Amino acid sequence: MSGERSWRVWLCDLDGTLLDSFPGHEAAFRQAIAELVPSRLAGFRYAEHAGASTAAVAARLAGDPGVAERLARRKQELYREHVRAGRVRPFPGARLLLDRLAAGGRTAYLVTGGSRASVTRALAAAGLADAFRDVLTADDVPVSKPDPEVYRLACRRWDVDPAEAVVLEDSAHGVAAALGAGLATLHVHTAAPLSGAIGASSLHDVVSLVGEEVNGSE
Repeated sequence: MSGERSWRVWLCDLDGTLLDSFPGHEAAFRQAIAELVPSRLAGFRYAEHAGASTAAVAARLAGDPGVAERLARRKQELYREHVRAGRVRPFPGARLLLDRLAAGGRTAYLVTGGSRASVTRALAAAGLADAFRDVLTADDVPVSKPDPEVYRLACRRWDVDPAEAVVLEDSAHGVAAALGAGLATLHVHTAAPLSGAIGASSLHDVVSLVGEEVNGSE
């Protein structure tokens, strides 16, 4: 990363990016599906839905709106049990990254497909509740990632200049949403970033990039 661009604003995803929550979400979905739409369990692969909101995934799995609503609600209940049990933890480097951004005068916002209630609980349990200037959740937007409107709305709401912002994402849906909104995008926890995104194998790699970016702008 060179000093040619200055990323003053960081739009961060949460699940799978800053929090190692994939196992908790998958387990909650699988149990909820087994209870409410068991015929869909054998073909369910959470990785195919990662980044989308619970409501959007439930709607794909259950054709009936009433069943989809119950499925989403049950999945959220089960996921929050995983959070309370301490099974959802930050990835190594998450707190360091957010602290480094703050120390460098960068502003971090959270843009997540999780519900506000689940996100609030997860942030508190992970010790990250104080790290973001504001939070945008699935409760705040009418669409789900990979629709780029999620990130367009974030930029409008917080008066963010896209040229000065970068998105931190882990999932194909999230990266597609960010790139579709015309935003520079870091694809973390991967050795094969999607086309158009910058890859980073870990959050510690992103911390190193932040150091280069801050130094280059001085």
